[in-house]
Amino acid sequence: MKSQDVRSKFLKFFEGKQHLIVPSAPMVLKNDPTLMFVNAGMVPFKEYFLGNSEPKKNRISDSQKCLRVSGKHNDLEEVGYDTYHHTLFEMLGNWSFGDYFKEEAIAWAWELLTEVYGIDKSILYVTVFEGSDDEDNLKMDTEAYDIWKKYISEDRILKGNKKDNFWEMGDQGPCGPCSEIHVDIRSAEEKAKVDAKTLINMDHPHVVEIWNLVFMQYNRKANGSLEPLPNKHIDTGMGFERLCMVLQDVQSNYDTDVFTPIIREIEAITGKTYGENEDVDIAIRVISDHVRAVAFSIADGQLPSNTGSGYVIRRILRRAVRYGFTFLDKKEPLIYRLVDVLSKKMGEAFPEIRAQKVLIENVIKEEEASFLRTLDQGLVLLNRIVEETKGTTVSGEKAFELYDTYGFPIDLTALILSEKNLKLDEKGFNDQLQKQKQRSRSASETSTEDWTILFDDDVQEFIGYDSQEANVKIARYRKVTSKKDGEMYQLVFNLTPFYPEGGGQVGDKGVLQDTHGDVVYILDTKKENNVIIHLCKNLPEHLNESFKAVVNSEHRALSSSNHTATHLLHQALRTILGEHVEQKGSLVKPKSLRFDFSHFSKVTPEQLQEIEDFVNARIEGKLPLEEGRNIPMEKAIEEGAMALFGEKYGDTVRTIRFGKSMELCGGIHVKNTSDIWHFKIVSEGAVAAGIRRIEAITNKSVRDYFSENNSAYLEMKGLLNNAKEPIKALENLQGENSELKKQIEELLKDKAKNIKGELKNELTEINGIQFLAKKLDLDASGVKDVCFELGSQFDNLFLLFGAENDGKAILSCYISKELVASKGLNAGTIVRELGKHIQGGGGGQPFFATAGGKNPNGIEAALEAAKDYL
Repeated sequence: MKSQDVRSKFLKFFEGKQHLIVPSAPMVLKNDPTLMFVNAGMVPFKEYFLGNSEPKKNRISDSQKCLRVSGKHNDLEEVGYDTYHHTLFEMLGNWSFGDYFKEEAIAWAWELLTEVYGIDKSILYVTVFEGSDDEDNLKMDTEAYDIWKKYISEDRILKGNKKDNFWEMGDQGPCGPCSEIHVDIRSAEEKAKVDAKTLINMDHPHVVEIWNLVFMQYNRKANGSLEPLPNKHIDTGMGFERLCMVLQDVQSNYDTDVFTPIIREIEAITGKTYGENEDVDIAIRVISDHVRAVAFSIADGQLPSNTGSGYVIRRILRRAVRYGFTFLDKKEPLIYRLVDVLSKKMGEAFPEIRAQKVLIENVIKEEEASFLRTLDQGLVLLNRIVEETKGTTVSGEKAFELYDTYGFPIDLTALILSEKNLKLDEKGFNDQLQKQKQRSRSASETSTEDWTILFDDDVQEFIGYDSQEANVKIARYRKVTSKKDGEMYQLVFNLTPFYPEGGGQVGDKGVLQDTHGDVVYILDTKKENNVIIHLCKNLPEHLNESFKAVVNSEHRALSSSNHTATHLLHQALRTILGEHVEQKGSLVKPKSLRFDFSHFSKVTPEQLQEIEDFVNARIEGKLPLEEGRNIPMEKAIEEGAMALFGEKYGDTVRTIRFGKSMELCGGIHVKNTSDIWHFKIVSEGAVAAGIRRIEAITNKSVRDYFSENNSAYLEMKGLLNNAKEPIKALENLQGENSELKKQIEELLKDKAKNIKGELKNELTEINGIQFLAKKLDLDASGVKDVCFELGSQFDNLFLLFGAENDGKAILSCYISKELVASKGLNAGTIVRELGKHIQGGGGGQPFFATAGGKNPNGIEAALEAAKDYL
């Protein structure tokens, strides 16, 4: 059965069970402080499980893209070593929100597996929760056990512990016992030797879990205790790739048609064959897995970067590159060439991968090329570490610096060292790694208390599109403590005029006033699991009374100005650069805006001016806001509204139109484009391959910008004696300065020639070497000229010169090449060590090297220490 048929049969089956079939949500999460990526099929439905929103239907089914790089069985560094764990995987799921429960979930799972897919019942095993004797004191899930007895013999119903058979969403929230379905696809000979029951949850590659049925019936509170949920839910997840392995009668996920087209392409590009060498096989599995994770992340709007979720994607991609570099002998970009095959294979089920194909290829190719350059640089640095190593063990601290600062993989370091008959101090490396992780954990550690409910409020109303103040009541609150912000309180109102951070726009700020005149400052507004949360430092004193919530109108107005400007900018870019331009990210703050977009070349100054003029023409045109609320999604698209890849939209949407600019948007905007006042681009540059970024300002920031520039202009004009043509006067001054520099350079060259004879007379012979260590009154170029002038006259010369320029120290070391060869001297090593005297460092070639430092007072000590090398 082809993988496309496996997926479609699943969705068709549950559609027949009155489930609403929904598309996969974007894998990259934007408004969830607890997660970067969807790591389980239930994540897009968290707001329903938490009771914060009502689902469109109580029965839903989908095939969800998921990404895991940590946790049980999902350490990134282990992916590729077995044949059934992945970074990106599809989770086939069916969900019930307060509708059916265990009876139907178990019956339908068994029906689908054995009757629709035709899996032999004799190779299936199930587990149920055995209960726990810890502080939760939970009883065995006898209800599930008794239901399973209707379908499968009791000897194949196994009791599982809390680790395997009690599922929790996180430290807090809905949870419950689960029932796993495992399959044994071993050969008859292997089955006869070892009972499958002893291999369940033991990481056997051919006795694997394929489906987990979670029965959500409890809520985990912040204090660790459990309470029953008012409504019981079903959350199931089946591994698509593993199911394909079973139905296609192969022994590995990588042997299914989900992966084989990618593997065949890797073989064609590299000339390597899968299945002949273990190291090569692991590398091919790593690459075929990782290209999927990276490609789908980029398609969903997350580019590789050095922070947050972007750093995770960069780590995944770089791991794939280093396996290709080390085991497939690929020293040039490889992975981007696999995107075409991936797009053809998965584009029908996930159209975003097809639509974003060119962008994905360009971003991956540039990232690969960059990291390959890093690997080349790292090899040079590693060779330097090896040169400086005394003994056979390389410092773990040095290896960690190479890993942490330069991104050089530790496993590659270990491999290269072993080839040189050296060992890595793994303990020292791991100690440094743990210290770094601890620092990172400490910085991001947060403790969240349970919500204190003041009154039940099923639906929180947002009125911020129409009003900036309202009389509100606090429905619930909780305390959150973090190292970064200290103690903060999160408040939820029954209704709110405060706009929560979203769509690139920062959240509103403002105040909460009570009838006694007390004021609490709202420092930020965010949205979590569809609940608008107001952050403040202090808890209001009279919690049960009514409050007046007032939005900071200036903060709101300036943010709105910049948000509307991003829409006009988007229109300008598509008009002037072409309709290939798509928004790839934005940040809207009161003081400025940032807009990322797809485009494959630098935007010229002329184009930037044209873009700026285009936006300002619409500002001057005084275009009114035309807002549409609760518009059916299909109708909005038909009318020309732009939807963005990587965004999650409902059945009904809000549209924002200014003239011919029309987008789907939930943000706050000006009532008329004239409110923006003026638009000014302040920078344009590349963010990644095929992604450009424009930073711009509007409104008050533009006024400040022009004022500051005018002040700078007047100050410069004053320095030029109020010249009538200041630009021409400045050009003349630059010309004169350039001419004077040339004259100074000539004078220094003459000085260097004159000093050469004096220095030649100061040479002293030590152990057959002509030696001189001296401080010179020359610049770095002059010192170098002197070194090579003298060097041309001797074959046994050792020079160390010091100089001070602009308060900085310089050391230059010259050693005749004959001495380098005969005595083993190395100028690069010497200046690095002597550079410590001037609080600096440097390097170069064995015969000539320089060091720079910030302590000129250390020059004499360095010169004195030079004799020690002779």
